[in-house]
Amino acid sequence: MKKGEIYEGRVQEVLFPDKAIVVTDEGETAQVKYGIPGQKLRFRVKKKRKEKIEGILLEILEKSADETACLCEWAGKCGGCLYQTLPYEKQLAIKEAQIKKMLDNGGTDYTFEGIVSSPVVSGYRNKVELTFGDSYMGGPLALGMHQRGSFYDIAGIETCQIMTPDMRMAAMAVLDHFSKLNIPFYHRMRHEGVLRHLLLRSSAATGELLVAVVASSQADASTMQLAELTEKLKALPLEGSLAGVLHIINDSLADVVQSDHTEVLYGKDWITEKLLGLSFCVTLFSFFQTNSRGAELLYQTVRDYIGETNQKVIFDLYSGTGTIAQILAPVAKHVTGVEIVEEAVEAARVNVKLNGLDNCSFIAGDVLKVVDDLTEKPDLIVLDPPRDGIHPKALPKIIAFDVPTIVYVSCKPTSLVRDREVLEAAGYRMVKARAVDMFPATGGIETVVLFLKK
Repeated sequence: MKKGEIYEGRVQEVLFPDKAIVVTDEGETAQVKYGIPGQKLRFRVKKKRKEKIEGILLEILEKSADETACLCEWAGKCGGCLYQTLPYEKQLAIKEAQIKKMLDNGGTDYTFEGIVSSPVVSGYRNKVELTFGDSYMGGPLALGMHQRGSFYDIAGIETCQIMTPDMRMAAMAVLDHFSKLNIPFYHRMRHEGVLRHLLLRSSAATGELLVAVVASSQADASTMQLAELTEKLKALPLEGSLAGVLHIINDSLADVVQSDHTEVLYGKDWITEKLLGLSFCVTLFSFFQTNSRGAELLYQTVRDYIGETNQKVIFDLYSGTGTIAQILAPVAKHVTGVEIVEEAVEAARVNVKLNGLDNCSFIAGDVLKVVDDLTEKPDLIVLDPPRDGIHPKALPKIIAFDVPTIVYVSCKPTSLVRDREVLEAAGYRMVKARAVDMFPATGGIETVVLFLKK
């Protein structure tokens, strides 16, 4: 194969998260993003190295025999869902094979417990961050996700299958409102315009919905007619209820979703979610699993792997809003959570009071630094790091606690595999692992692993 030339081939398998292994008729192999097993693709060679060849998908010549009709009109164009044309059991089989293959590369002396399916396959997301823009240059105002491979063009959400119906209804009402007013979207290169993002957060337990318009300060609430928009949202025939409408000012030059100032236009700025008998106060920016019903299965797996916790001291590192810590606290001596995001720690402390727990505390700070000051001796440690995994300098400090049990929750198996090597070199053994599908239709997957000290 030569760089820049076009080839055809059939997808043999997909490596996590979206790298399709394509074999040409000549028997040559390339990695091409976004293919599905069984598809015949046309691709252009982008990079050629000794160890692998990378290509860019140009066209799907033949669909896989497993593919079915898709309800979303943006299938194959939106950067969100990869497997939405596949039956759910086929999606699970692909993800299960991906995780097992990656873990087996580090040794097969462990028990792989397969994959747990999500209780909800469509409309499962409880948080969505949508972007204002246009679907093509100079086109009408659009609201949705970025189109695959594009920095600007927006894929609509009219038929999005992973958003809840209430989210879609609210989003379309917001888009219609601003389209009629000709309010411009914020151009990230020129730093001109108004509309930046729309944040939606809902509760699977209570049906509450938060709606937040994120805009620059280049137009005020009166110009945007936010009072009128609020009344339109209140009048929507939602299945659940409208908990709050917020106006967030964000003048950052970077393309980030943040708040310089937040005004509550209606209701409140939080919702209540319930998991495994506990209640959690969740704000727009709280870290919380995006699939609430799936999260219950994930955290139940953590419970199962930890086993007996009576009178044990537990460290929950990278604790987020303290969900895992609070689920373990009722049957533990004490749980200490560490999280770098201060807002998440504040939310965790609120939730502890909400659930009446007095043996659960949280520290705001970087795990890398905080562990140096932890004097309490833990009996076991739960790790739920961000996608990049544990900081290379933090992992030896965690290992130094010399606990007999570590439960590792991973949203990125490549990071898990890397950290596993360090843990095993330090005397830990991976005993068992279970995948939990929290993200149907997408390439995402969660994995829970039990490590025991040899």
